[in-house]
Amino acid sequence: MLRGMHSAVYTPILFLLNTAIWGSTWLAIKGQLGLVSPVASVTYRFAIAAPMLLLWCLGRGVSLRFPWRVHMVLVGQGICFFSLNYLCAYVSEQYVSSGLVAILYSLLAVLNILGARILFGAPLSARAVLAAVLGIVGVAMLFFPELSKHPQVLHGLGIGVLGVLFACAGNMAAIRSQREKVQIIPGTAWALAYGAAMSALVGAIAGVEWAFDVRPVYVFSLLYLSLFGTIVACLCYLTLLKREGAALASYVNIVTPVVALLLSTLFEGHAWTWVAAAGAALALFGNFLTMKRPARAKA
Repeated sequence: MLRGMHSAVYTPILFLLNTAIWGSTWLAIKGQLGLVSPVASVTYRFAIAAPMLLLWCLGRGVSLRFPWRVHMVLVGQGICFFSLNYLCAYVSEQYVSSGLVAILYSLLAVLNILGARILFGAPLSARAVLAAVLGIVGVAMLFFPELSKHPQVLHGLGIGVLGVLFACAGNMAAIRSQREKVQIIPGTAWALAYGAAMSALVGAIAGVEWAFDVRPVYVFSLLYLSLFGTIVACLCYLTLLKREGAALASYVNIVTPVVALLLSTLFEGHAWTWVAAAGAALALFGNFLTMKRPARAKA
């Protein structure tokens, strides 16, 4: 009884904390842009987060040993999700407001369903198809006013779409790792390490200058993204997933873009038009349809 009461009390706290952190990370990324290359910033972020999560596993006695075939999957997850995905997201925010990039990434829910259908034979419902159409139309409407005023937004949009595709590939690797019975936290720790290594390799090949910005806005946003955006929010989400199941946890992905849009409006001066507002509503509704489970028939 008491245990159930504790769960009832902590679940809303976990949900609010998770959505607040993930919703604010899109704005925090803006603090990473400027003097330091996005490649260097992404590398720093996960080079800080990966050892912390690895040490957490060691401290809790969680095994970090996996067979080589599992490591190959984790390498793919790290490269696609924790490296190339974030590199694209950071660069995209150089041209587009953080709230718009967050909405663009909400299409990931639809792509995950399509990817799971193609690669793993997962069922594809009419609801998922409708959600995909609404999401694509909504994002197009959302970006149209920006494209008409600022043509360079198209460049940021293209890079953002590429990032969403990399994120989807990373999620498909995560599904594969789950089928290999990999525990989420140690698997994520290794994927973070591989992502940091990949970003460092990209920087070395591209000849990136490994500068560091000592201004408080950069240092604090880097620590916030590494500790809270990567580790705390991840653990909150995993706890929600374990306690309440995928249905409730998935709603984090609906509320997060809303938080990001509100923060972008408040702190970036994002200007709204009725077309953009309608597009945001359509995209979020499409995401809602993706997450909503069909009602069970009564006996």
